[in-house]
Amino acid sequence: MKLRRLLLRYYPPGIILEYVQGGEPKTRCIDLLDLTPNTDVIALVEEIGKEEPLITASCKEHVIRLVRRLQEKLEEKEDHKFYLFKVLRAHILPLTNVAFNKSGSRFITGSYDRTCKVWDTASGEELRTLEGHGNVVYAIAFNNPYGDKIATGSFDKTCKLWSTETGQCYHTFRGHSAEIVCLSFNLQSTLVATGSMDTTAKLWDIEKGEEVVTLSGHSAEIISLSFNTTGDRIITGSFDHTVAVWDVGTGRMLHILIGHRGEISSAQFNWDCSLIVTGSMDKTCMLWNAMTGAHIATLTGHSDEILDVCFDYAGQRIAAASADGSARVYNAETKECIAKLEGHGGEISKVCFNPKGNRILTASSDKTARLWDAATGHCLQILEGHTDEIFSCAFNYKGDTIITGSKDNTCRIWH
Repeated sequence: MKLRRLLLRYYPPGIILEYVQGGEPKTRCIDLLDLTPNTDVIALVEEIGKEEPLITASCKEHVIRLVRRLQEKLEEKEDHKFYLFKVLRAHILPLTNVAFNKSGSRFITGSYDRTCKVWDTASGEELRTLEGHGNVVYAIAFNNPYGDKIATGSFDKTCKLWSTETGQCYHTFRGHSAEIVCLSFNLQSTLVATGSMDTTAKLWDIEKGEEVVTLSGHSAEIISLSFNTTGDRIITGSFDHTVAVWDVGTGRMLHILIGHRGEISSAQFNWDCSLIVTGSMDKTCMLWNAMTGAHIATLTGHSDEILDVCFDYAGQRIAAASADGSARVYNAETKECIAKLEGHGGEISKVCFNPKGNRILTASSDKTARLWDAATGHCLQILEGHTDEIFSCAFNYKGDTIITGSKDNTCRIWH
């Protein structure tokens, strides 16, 4: 094994090793999820050196410099005020979803008009329209971190794979017997997963354009699915009140997470693939051991349905959004509620952390999105201007651009 170069990954903090083994170029990551501005860097790099044979004495100084750069990034003070940059009347018929590519240079919108549109974030210009579906385009995604492909899932029961640059349709994936309502690429960009009202999920091979396996076992529609970062597991959340953990290679169900008393609204792995968080219409979130499927904790406090739940990039905090008009932040280790985000005048359907994990964005039926301090729960900014409920919001990877999608049929870009 020969080390070629070291790369920084800011969010979540880590170092990527590019090396050659048996003539083949390879990469692996050293995750530094617990890094803080106060971490003893020299001691940390000593520890890394003991665990990682590619980090030899000759490159330790370089690694120390890289870790210090990550610390500087963590220390950067932020008091970024967001301003409305563009209002885009994206489609004639209602919007269904919006999504960024990794850098935030492009975003996509899905619609009841049966199309997906690709937009340039910097100019607000429409770049192309992806046409071909026979019904509502409901679920959309880029194959981040690459961003060269787009997947669209439709009520016409098919999923299509497109080129971001040319708009060419590479494949149409047929096989579901009812509407596709969720989809996701694996991080390796070799598979796309689709979840359907037909109670199954399917994994599709991006290169070959073929179905790899069907994940059967739920007794009601699948409305949420998520790969882990290593790509060997996928979870599906269903209206049957359960979440299933599947082996991606074999399509075998490994665990069924039973405990919720209402439909699942959201399910996600943390970055290091050790935990799963689930949100349900039963007003609770649950935390599970991803390896064993064991229930770890129930996160309570909300007085109405949980509509969305997510981890920050490092997997240290969990945010839950509820129909009761508030959101809560929990410490993933202690399971304590560390902040209540109160102020919206209607249900919160979407919640997300910025990449750094110190800000939270919420989208509400009260026609506003709000920016919060993740540690204190203090509301930093209200993004006003939409004239109907906001159902979608997202940060770009740098955390300096926000997109909001509303039932008023506009997308707004905020800088």
